[in-house]
Amino acid sequence: MGLIGYDVNKYTPRQMVMIPMVILILSLAILGFNMATTGMPVRPGIDFSGGTAVTLFTTDTPGQLEQKFQGYPLLSIGEGVNNGKYLKFGPMDDASLQALASLIGAEYPDAKIDQIGASFGKTLQEQALIALIISFTGMAIVVFLAFRTLVPAVAVIFCAFTDIAMTAAGMSLVGIDLSLPTVAALLMLIGYSVDSDILLTMRVLKRQGKLEEKLSGAFQTGIIMTTTTLAAVAAMWVVAFAGQITVIWEIATVLLIGLVLDMMNTWLTNAGIIKWFVLKRGGR
Repeated sequence: MGLIGYDVNKYTPRQMVMIPMVILILSLAILGFNMATTGMPVRPGIDFSGGTAVTLFTTDTPGQLEQKFQGYPLLSIGEGVNNGKYLKFGPMDDASLQALASLIGAEYPDAKIDQIGASFGKTLQEQALIALIISFTGMAIVVFLAFRTLVPAVAVIFCAFTDIAMTAAGMSLVGIDLSLPTVAALLMLIGYSVDSDILLTMRVLKRQGKLEEKLSGAFQTGIIMTTTTLAAVAAMWVVAFAGQITVIWEIATVLLIGLVLDMMNTWLTNAGIIKWFVLKRGGR
């Protein structure tokens, strides 16, 4: 069922929601496994778990750096322009941290060391969770006020939840940690998901005409809107990848995953629920 050949009116509501529900179940299984092993649905970065970030400029290869810091909890090595390297270390005791700082100071005098304590990381976790809760609460209030009908409103909220759950599972699969930048990307996805779902719901419930025509019109508008956004984010991803800008690359990757999944959830899950809702009411 290719994107161009997809006909929103061709399939029954049950057929439309089947594939997204299978993917949602698999995504929740991945998030549950992560929760059991790491304590968070997505592997936390040093922003949330605590640790040490080191920025330095050297011609040493990642393999040489791994060997040089093999006695320390080195998590990852990012590469930037002009031989820049960005090293992430896990939590350490004071003695190990001082030894690491001495080693870096001797080998790389111009290096920059930033440390995030475990307690501060926990505080950031709580603040990120509060931000997500506030986003969903505000979204739910606006959606219920807009439609004042239970099924369409719940469908919009459910699709936003599935977007976030599937995207978080996708982050785990491609190895992107949960950090402040990726949380910001997830919050952006919530807003975009609601926007595309409200577009569909408003077109179908608030306009006059046949259900098939309204669904087709909403689909054409929505696809153009999403593909335009995808093109812009893809360009940002290419520039960040070429310039080795890790933070921007992670944000762009999360947005690309989320936008593709939102396209599926909007035009399969939400469209299927809305179609079932209207047909159940006799097409009204």
